[in-house]
Amino acid sequence: MPFRIFSFSMLIGLGAVLGHLYLYRRLVRELVRGRAARFVALVVLGLLTLLLGMRRTVLDALPEGFERIATVTTYTWMGVALCLVIALGATDLLRALVGLGRHIQRRYAAPPPAPTTTVPEAPPDVELRVDEERRKFLGRALAGGAALAGGGLATYGNWRAYAPPLVTELAIRIPKLPRALDGLTIVQLTDIHVGPFIQRRFMDELVRQANALKPDLFAITGDLVDGDVPTLGGAVAALGALRSRYGSYFVTGNHDYYSGDAEWTAFLQTLDIQSLRNRHVRIGDAGASLDLVGVDDWSGWRRRNQKGYDLDLALAGRAPDRAAVLLAHQPANFKVAAERGMDLQISGHTHGGQLLPMTLFIGLAWEHAAGLYRHQDSHIYVSRGCGFWGPPMRVGSPPELVKLVLTT
Repeated sequence: MPFRIFSFSMLIGLGAVLGHLYLYRRLVRELVRGRAARFVALVVLGLLTLLLGMRRTVLDALPEGFERIATVTTYTWMGVALCLVIALGATDLLRALVGLGRHIQRRYAAPPPAPTTTVPEAPPDVELRVDEERRKFLGRALAGGAALAGGGLATYGNWRAYAPPLVTELAIRIPKLPRALDGLTIVQLTDIHVGPFIQRRFMDELVRQANALKPDLFAITGDLVDGDVPTLGGAVAALGALRSRYGSYFVTGNHDYYSGDAEWTAFLQTLDIQSLRNRHVRIGDAGASLDLVGVDDWSGWRRRNQKGYDLDLALAGRAPDRAAVLLAHQPANFKVAAERGMDLQISGHTHGGQLLPMTLFIGLAWEHAAGLYRHQDSHIYVSRGCGFWGPPMRVGSPPELVKLVLTT
């Protein structure tokens, strides 16, 4: 196992342990009374921690019929737990700031004037009991409020994930584009992740919305599925209803390798969707055309018996003075591709972070994380994706359908 993947798995496992310990301390201990109930909650959280930290191992050990149930449960709880941690963390941060403010105020405030009359003081043990009861009440109230806020955030995230994608329409100037192709439109579908959550109903609606944009060409830029053809073929078959002037084209993503890239590309061919595996095709006619270039996923070389990303092979035999659009799942190698004559690269993979707090840090992992970027005369557009992976939620990074209008 590559060190980077091992480190990522360890980080996920550590995050699951710390997150569940935090939830136990801040929710169970505050809101659950009785040792037996707390013990049950501790056991449940422990099992969920194990399932999250060792998801693949646990799923492989389960009977085939239970794998989907366990996957749905795991990913749903992952999203809910994350929302709860965010809400509780925000509450604790607010409490800390308020406490710090009070401490500073007491330290620098003028001493109160001496009382002119003597007021009987309550016994110390009574004051302590009152303070303790007040702290317990405040702690329970804040924990309960944070739990409601976290549940609300998870509910919103689930709605946003399944709601129709937002449409992003942009004009991209390509000086080498033949004038006869001025205004050519490409609609990108990417990172749909058909699987345990996303099924045929979602796909039918996505295809309806995509067709309503009336593009000249559809680009499906990877991470289409999370499962094999026999299981998901019926849902993916909805893509056969895509209608455009120049057809639909597909390039592999890393999840498509996990799901059987050869089998899926063969299945897509039956839907009249061409796979561009390190090759290019001409879009247009003899009078005016551009090159549509497709590469296998950047991480494909890690898969056994797979060559993976090969830009040299994809560009073989292409005239460098022709306009070219590159379909590549990951927003990697863009500057090299630009220097090799690619006028526009269309990518996905990042989901724009998909969920808080990842949406805040995705830019640290990717130079081109989401949206439109430029290098010299070339552009790259990185879509947030149409679907989702993992938790059935999107918070801070709504799904999108991208319509790119090429202009001269």
